[in-house]
Amino acid sequence: MAVARLPAPAGDAEVAIPPAPPVETLVAAALERSPALVVVRERLAAAREAVSPAGALPNPSLELMLQDASFPKYTVGTAEMSMIGPEVRQALPYPGKRAARRDLAQAEAEMRAGEFDQLRQRLIARVRALYARLYALDQERASLAAARELLDMLAVTAATRYGTGEAEYEAVVKAQLEASRLAERIDDVIAERAALVAMLNRLLDQPGATPLGQVRQLPPAAVPAQPWETVMLNAAAEVAIQRAAVLAAERRLNLAHLEGNPDFTGGATVGLRGGYDPVVTLRFGVELPLWRTEKQRPIIRAAEHELELARAELREAEAAVRADAARIQADWQRAEQQVLRYREVIVPQTSAAVNAARTSYLVGRGDFATVIEDFRLWLEARTQLARREAERYGTWAELDAFLHTEDADRAPEGQTTPVSGRQPAFITDAIGNEQGHRATTSGSTLSDPTPSSASRGGAQ
Repeated sequence: MAVARLPAPAGDAEVAIPPAPPVETLVAAALERSPALVVVRERLAAAREAVSPAGALPNPSLELMLQDASFPKYTVGTAEMSMIGPEVRQALPYPGKRAARRDLAQAEAEMRAGEFDQLRQRLIARVRALYARLYALDQERASLAAARELLDMLAVTAATRYGTGEAEYEAVVKAQLEASRLAERIDDVIAERAALVAMLNRLLDQPGATPLGQVRQLPPAAVPAQPWETVMLNAAAEVAIQRAAVLAAERRLNLAHLEGNPDFTGGATVGLRGGYDPVVTLRFGVELPLWRTEKQRPIIRAAEHELELARAELREAEAAVRADAARIQADWQRAEQQVLRYREVIVPQTSAAVNAARTSYLVGRGDFATVIEDFRLWLEARTQLARREAERYGTWAELDAFLHTEDADRAPEGQTTPVSGRQPAFITDAIGNEQGHRATTSGSTLSDPTPSSASRGGAQ
């Protein structure tokens, strides 16, 4: 009995794609192009430019003075008391005010620097997290393509055995149904991947449909010794921002106190009297703080409230980082354990189970339903392993966003080949054994399936 090869999923022809760039290449591109980062960078540059002017003296004023003893008659040069000439005035802030204003501007610039650093680290973590999710999808797609090859051969075997009366037609239908489910999953993976690539392209400031190659492996992720609470508190951008906010509030309060002190005014006038000797007048004035109670004291009280607010927000930021440290540490430990469990236990066990079920079915001792059930368990284990690896890398990326790890401290990419990226020996053995079984099975007119481009692209 001749049975047609199971139909391929809609996106199967698009699986053969080149490898994606290393994640740090994408990170560098995002840091260079991100519009959001440009916004904060320019805000920081503006704040830094404002530091020096904050402590500068007010601009002096130049006036023209006319003193006429017989106004409106012009008597300069004929009357001794009449004169004309320039007058210069300069406001002189109370000692310490200029330095306090400059210190406040510097503290506010430090807050902008913290915001820039925070956004930069979040952008890096976001790119890495998307990269890890794409890795999980690409590994799942490669596993689905490799599983489809085995399912094709199992379907041929079931059809052959049905044609010779050794099996029921139910096995053929189940094989075809499982192939349809694989095609459904592949189409879902393709759609989800396109959405993630669009999100990544947004961070890279490029068209949403710009393609990205296959993510075949994740770089190694090294973490510092635990616990991480202290080091995260010292390095977290959120805490640095709030510490700068407290410093700015303290300096704003100090400035509010100083603003209650009177400012001064100095000036000089040169009066020209025609044939008489010129007259030089020097001026010195002091501001009268008559409205201090109504104006300055409320400003001081407002600055005191702002200082308490900044201190409370600092405590809240520190509490949040401590909670994040505990959560990330737990997530990392779980991810490490789960990756190890899937690599060393679950994937090998499911491989052995499906291999044993397949062998039993080939020799006529087992049923096809058991083969399909074990096949699903194996496929799910492979998919979950890639997801666990992606979760672990995403957890490391979140930790690194707090710790500000320098690129030089990271291990080079390309040195670690994840287990989930390799085609297990069981698939190769299954294909080989299936071909051998078909070679000895009479009545089969099907040609051998060839490995798809998906499985070739997924092997590392």
